[in-house]
Amino acid sequence: MFSHIKDLQFEAKPDGPDAAFARRLQEILGGKWGEMTVANQYLYQGWNCRLPGKYKDLLLDVGTEEMGHVEMIATMITRLLENAPLSLQEAADDNPMVGAIYGGSNPAHFIHGGGGALPTDSNGVPWNAAFITASGNLMADFQLNVTAEAQGRLQVSRLFNMTDDPGVKQMLRFLLARDTMHQNMWMAAIEQLKEDGLEEMPVPDAFPDSKEFTEQFSYTYLDFSPSPDGSAAEGRWAAGPAPDGKGEFRYDHSPRAHAPEPVLPPGDPRLYGTNPGMAGKVVNKVKSKLT
Repeated sequence: MFSHIKDLQFEAKPDGPDAAFARRLQEILGGKWGEMTVANQYLYQGWNCRLPGKYKDLLLDVGTEEMGHVEMIATMITRLLENAPLSLQEAADDNPMVGAIYGGSNPAHFIHGGGGALPTDSNGVPWNAAFITASGNLMADFQLNVTAEAQGRLQVSRLFNMTDDPGVKQMLRFLLARDTMHQNMWMAAIEQLKEDGLEEMPVPDAFPDSKEFTEQFSYTYLDFSPSPDGSAAEGRWAAGPAPDGKGEFRYDHSPRAHAPEPVLPPGDPRLYGTNPGMAGKVVNKVKSKLT
């Protein structure tokens, strides 16, 4: 199933061990925006999709591809750990510079993983399924997917500048290329939803908004900035037609309160919170001690 990925995976071999960079690669494997997140996110979105056909196929196809990326990065991490020094003494004996790099390795790679990748981020924090979102609303999910691919590509591009290993760079180049495709793909899918008449902005489009609240609040920019020049008014978000095509932006340079300041009633005495009635008692205690 992943033949095209595996071919590149086995071509992209590192020059030698680099446990410190293996630790950094963990971020794009098991971090918040790593491949474990996007793979599971797209698969759950696909499994939960109630529209048979192109949208469900899209999600399951890309989720399956991303699982191949999980395998690719895990394999690269394992290769970077091959023959890596297991102690500072061993590292220093080989090369003083290697000894310095040894400090950046993750001991869990050897203690827990036996020299293999782990389902964690670069700090060793375990991957969390709470990172994935599958809301059932394709417009909401596809917009998040654009963000996920953008954050992933950003992290891969940063890692690219942290290594001189040509084999590692080859793998990262491939991931950058696929992230480019996926960003464009999700943006195209958003436009396709609109063309098919399935979803519009704002999400959820089907919610019956109040006409009164829409006119008063839905397209008004509220300026709370302490800056006297009101530079936010120069932005596209402060005037002109809104991207959803349903309203015109307007700028409010001095927002006003629409309700009085909230005053909470005394709390339940069984919870022993500090209540307004306590203020007088405290003052009386202070007075009695002074006199």
